[in-house]
Amino acid sequence: MSVLGKHAIVNGNLVEATEATLPVYDRELQHGFGVYESLRIIRGKIVYPEDHILRLFHSANGLQLRHRFTTEQILAWLRLLVEADGIEEATVRILMMGGPEARLFITASPMLSYPQSFYLEGVKAVSYHGERFLPQYKTCSLLMNYLALREAGSVGAFEALLINKGGSILEGTRSNAFATEGDVVYTAATEEVLEGVTRDKIIKAVSELGYRIVFEAPKLREVLEGRFDELFISSTSMGAMPLRALDGREFNAPFTNASAIHALIRSWELDALH
Repeated sequence: MSVLGKHAIVNGNLVEATEATLPVYDRELQHGFGVYESLRIIRGKIVYPEDHILRLFHSANGLQLRHRFTTEQILAWLRLLVEADGIEEATVRILMMGGPEARLFITASPMLSYPQSFYLEGVKAVSYHGERFLPQYKTCSLLMNYLALREAGSVGAFEALLINKGGSILEGTRSNAFATEGDVVYTAATEEVLEGVTRDKIIKAVSELGYRIVFEAPKLREVLEGRFDELFISSTSMGAMPLRALDGREFNAPFTNASAIHALIRSWELDALH
C-alpha cells in the first residue's frame, strides 16, 4: 500500500517527512546556496536516475558546493524511499544544500501531470525580460523565476519565457524552450541555459525523427512576426508541451512536431523502466 509523502531521506536516513527540515537561520538556506533535481517515478521505478544525479553533481560543482555524496549512495537512498512508502507514481525531489557539511534531502509528492488538452490545444505563455543567474546550473536561486511565473499566472498564462538583452528567447521559468521552422528546431545554445535531462532527450528525438537542430535562441520579434510554425516547452514533468499563444501571437493545432517529439521521449521513458 502506497503511503506517498510519509517518509523522506535526510543524509541517507529514512525519517518522517515532517523531520526533513532546515532551520530558518541557516545561512545557506537564506542565500539559496543549494542545488536540486526533480525525477519521475513510474510503475514503482525511477526514470533516468543516473542522468539526474549526474546533473545534480554538475550543478554542485558549478557552485563549488562541496559534498561527499556518491551516485551509488543516492541511488540506494532513492530506492529506500520508494520501497518504504510503496511508491508507484510520484515526483521526487533531491535537494542538496551547502555548508560546512553538505546536506541532502529526498522527498516525494504526487506526480505532476497535465490534461491531455494541454498537448492537443497548447498552452499560453508570456515573455519576461530577464536572465537566470548561472543558467547552466539548477540552483535554489529562483526569485526571478517566481516573479516571472507569478506575472504569467496573473494574465492566465501557463508559463513565462525569459528574454535576454538581445531579445532572444532563452528558456522558461521551469522549462526549456524550442521553436520550429519547417523541419528545423531552434533552441538556445547549451551554455546559455540549463542543460536538462529532458532537453537532452528532445535533442536526440529531433535527430531520430529526421529534423535538424540549430543551437540558436529564437528571437521574440521573429516569433511575433510569424517566422516560426510552432513553439514548445519542455521539462521532466511536461515532456514536450506546445504553446498556443505567446504575447498574443497564436499558433494553431495540430502541433505536429511537438506531438511527435513528446510521444517519442515518453516512449523512451517507458522503455527505460525495463
